[in-house]
Order: sequence, then structure tokens, then C-alpha cells
Amino acid sequence: MAFVVLYDACVLYPNTLRDLLIRVSQKGLVRAKWTDVILDEVDRNIARDYNVAPETLARRRTLMNQAVRDCLVTGFEPLVEGLKLPDMDDRHVLAAAIQVSAQVIVTNNRKDFPPDYLANWGIERKSADDFILDLLGLDDRVVYACVQEIATSRRRPPHTFDDVLGQLERSGLTESVAALRHGPGAVSAPGPC
Repeated sequence: MAFVVLYDACVLYPNTLRDLLIRVSQKGLVRAKWTDVILDEVDRNIARDYNVAPETLARRRTLMNQAVRDCLVTGFEPLVEGLKLPDMDDRHVLAAAIQVSAQVIVTNNRKDFPPDYLANWGIERKSADDFILDLLGLDDRVVYACVQEIATSRRRPPHTFDDVLGQLERSGLTESVAALRHGPGAVSAPGPC
């Protein structure tokens, strides 16, 4: 059975990265989780940065929740108060991860999720780049296929595989993109995820 990961808002914000994270879950490499609170943060930031209409955000959210079976975490709220993180506003992320026994929190917010504190619950913090690198180590052909699917699905305007890699690189996946540029079969050792 695939391991459980919780996606933080910062990795669900960039469109192409979000698409890739959802697709690797759909392929069964991981069991992806998030909360309505996390999606609220994503929505606020997208609305602020791109002036996206509320109905468009609601549609994106519905599609995300339909795309990944059993993705929404609930019942984590009682755990929040007992947690201590550098940024108290991030406690809901850890609480949700604890609630679903996630092995990994995928976040680019390194400073607010101290590894030694997360270890108390058997949870590891991974940047999106490190996470995708680990998945490439597990099954690079599946990850490569997911990137190809993203390129094929983008028609207005059309996107190539390299266009998608460029978008992922701009989202911080520098090492993962370097590995993907070598094609499937280039990554041989499984990651420690």
C-alpha cells in the first residue's frame, strides 16, 4: 500500500506542481491528503495574486477533491492546541498529518517544521523537490508519464514536455527536473521516502 503524505498549501499553490502532485497520487505512488484549511490558504493566495473569481476557485477545489480519493482530512482540530511549532499558524498542518498517520509532510516551508519535532510522530518533512526525487527513485517511469500527461492535457496554448519541466523548475523542482530531463530509466536507486 502507498504511503500517506500531506501536502501543505505552498506546494499546492503552483498550478503545474499541484497537477503533478495530484497525478502521482492518482497513479498510486502515494496517498495524498490535505484539509479544507490548507485549500482555503491556497485559494486566498491564488485570488490575491491572480484575481481569480470565487466560482473558478470553487471549481478547482471541487476538481481537486474529486481527483484524489479520500483526500480530505477531518477531525484534526482537537490536536492543534497541543502542538508547538515556530509558526503557530502551521499547527493545523501537523495536526492533520498526525490525524491520518502521514509519513511525510510535503512543504517548502522548512523553518516552520523542525525535523526533530516532527520525528515525535514519525513524520518527515520533504520539500517538493526532494519528494519528487524520492518518487523518481521509486518509479521514475510513472513520474515521467505524469509529466507527459500534463503536457498532453494542456491545449490552450499547447505545451511540450519541456514546457512543463520549465514550469516545474520555476516552482523549485530543480533537481527533479534535471533527473526528468534524462528520461525514464535514468534514476535507479529508490529514495528514502
